[in-house]
Amino acid sequence: MAKVKGNAVSAVPVSKHAAVRTPKLADFSERFGLLVAWALVIIVFGFLRPDTFLSGPTWAGLLGSQAVLVVLTVALLIPLTAGDYDLSVVGTLMLSQMLIGVLNAQHGWPIGIVLLICLVMGIGVGVVNGLFTVVFRVDPFIVTLGTGTFLQGIVFWISDSNTISGIAPELMNLVVVHRVLGVPLEFYYGLGLTIVLWYILEHTALGRRLLFVGRNRDVARLSGVQVGRMRWGALIASGFVAALAGILYAGTTGAADPISGGAFLLPAFAAAFLGSTTIAPGRFNSWGSFVATYFLVTGITGLTLLGAQTYVQHLFYGGALVLAVTLSQLARRREATSGR
Repeated sequence: MAKVKGNAVSAVPVSKHAAVRTPKLADFSERFGLLVAWALVIIVFGFLRPDTFLSGPTWAGLLGSQAVLVVLTVALLIPLTAGDYDLSVVGTLMLSQMLIGVLNAQHGWPIGIVLLICLVMGIGVGVVNGLFTVVFRVDPFIVTLGTGTFLQGIVFWISDSNTISGIAPELMNLVVVHRVLGVPLEFYYGLGLTIVLWYILEHTALGRRLLFVGRNRDVARLSGVQVGRMRWGALIASGFVAALAGILYAGTTGAADPISGGAFLLPAFAAAFLGSTTIAPGRFNSWGSFVATYFLVTGITGLTLLGAQTYVQHLFYGGALVLAVTLSQLARRREATSGR
C-alpha cells in the first residue's frame, strides 16, 4: 500500500505478520504436508481398528516388509536425479534373487560368493545401460525397458519358470530373523541407504553435480561437468542398489520365484515421484521417498484391515503414481519460477 503526499509517494508499512506468515505457512505445508497426511492416516485407521492397526506386530511387519521397496526406490532415485529413467531395476532385482536361488539353494555355492556375484551382476547391468544411453545416445527409457525385459527372460530361463526354495538361513537371519526393537534388520538397511543417499546429494560435490546434470545438462556441460560420466555412473549405482534389493528380497522370502518381483516397479515409481513433492519439493530426495513409501503402505494396510479387496492395492498405487507425477511437475515449475 502507498500514501500520496503532494508529489511524493511514501510507503505505508505493511504488517510483518501479514507479509511473512503466509509464505512460511505455505512453505511448511509444502515441505511437510505428506508427513501430516501420514499422521492423519495413522490416526484414522488407529481409531477404526485400534486392536490390530496399532499393534506392535502390525507395525513391525509394516516397517520390515517395505524395506525392499525402500531400497529399490533409492536405486531409482539416483538416475532420476540425473534426469534419466531406469526401468531395468526390477529385472535386476529379480535376477539377483534368482541367482541366489539357483547358485546357493540348488548348487550349494557359499552364500558370500553368491552375494558378491549378484552385486557384480548389478554393476554389469548399469554398465550396459550406460553404454547404450551415453555412448550410442539411445533414450534411457527404451534402453532400460529392453534390458529389464531381457533380464526377466534370463530369470525364467535359469529357473525353468519354477520357484526355488532352500536359500541359506544365514541370509534370512541377517534380513528378517534378527531384530532390533522388534523390527527386522532389513528396515534398518533401507533406512541406512536413505541416509547415505541424502548425505551424498546434500553434502558432497558429487551429489551437487548430479543435481546440476538433472536440472540442465547443457549448462552443466558448459560449466565443466562430465555429464556423460555422471549419467553413466548413476546408472551403474542404480544397478548395484537394485541387486542389493534383490538380495534383501531373497532373504525376506527365503526363496526365489520368477514372477513376484515385477510387482515392485509401479510402487517404486509412485514413491519416488510422490517423495519429490515433500521434504525438498521440486526434486527427487531420499527422505521424501522414504516417507512416501510408508505413507502408501500404511494406507493399503489400513484398508486391508478394514476388509478391502486385493485390487485396492493396484488402485491405490496407480492413482498415487498419476497424482504424484502431477504434483511433482507442479512443484518443479514453482521452484523454477521462484528461482530457488
